[in-house]
Amino acid sequence: MQYKIMGEPMPVVICELDPGESILSEAGAMSWMTHNMQMETTGGGVGKAFGRMFSGESLFQNRYTAQGAPGTIAFASSFPGAIKAIQIDPSHPLVVQKRGFLAAEPGVELTVFFRKKVASGLFGGEGFIMQKLSGSGIAFVEIDGSTVEYDLGPGEKLISSTGQVAMMDATCTMDVQTVKGVKNVLFGGEGLFNTVVTGPGHVVMQTMPLTNFAGVIAGMMPSKN
Repeated sequence: MQYKIMGEPMPVVICELDPGESILSEAGAMSWMTHNMQMETTGGGVGKAFGRMFSGESLFQNRYTAQGAPGTIAFASSFPGAIKAIQIDPSHPLVVQKRGFLAAEPGVELTVFFRKKVASGLFGGEGFIMQKLSGSGIAFVEIDGSTVEYDLGPGEKLISSTGQVAMMDATCTMDVQTVKGVKNVLFGGEGLFNTVVTGPGHVVMQTMPLTNFAGVIAGMMPSKN
């Protein structure tokens, strides 16, 4: 498979497939394709289908296969931001924000990632359930806004506002910490909690989480009398 990502801040990934080659996506993710791309809808089993639903994705996935000749298929982002191409291998699973998965080669498996700590799920902004990408192949992930990346050493911590973590290596852990000081909580504008990611591993931060964007828009809407 060959691909190119273009068009930010509303990006699209355009994939060129050889005859017989396939790509998987969430239901409704396809933007356009050539006439010889054949679609097959699959659930991958009841357990996997419901797991995807809990992680913010649809119950079913679509498999697109190029028939008889090279084929082209495109997947566009649903929100202004970026699309990242990530190489997944068996020794390098990745944890992604809820609804972050866009498409992937058939060797990549999408499963549910449950946050182990109750507090981090309640107050961390990323929720109890995230997505885990494992297996082998290239995966395309949606990012809200632009990206900044860090490599954390063992025990090294990165503190962020809630919702800013787009993805991280499965070797990282995520927790929350309370903002200290009454004045900081009341007047600092950062809320009660921050997200803490602890290494070792690679972390990708995003500059405009969808929830933050929605809050800004809501604050500008005129109130109904």
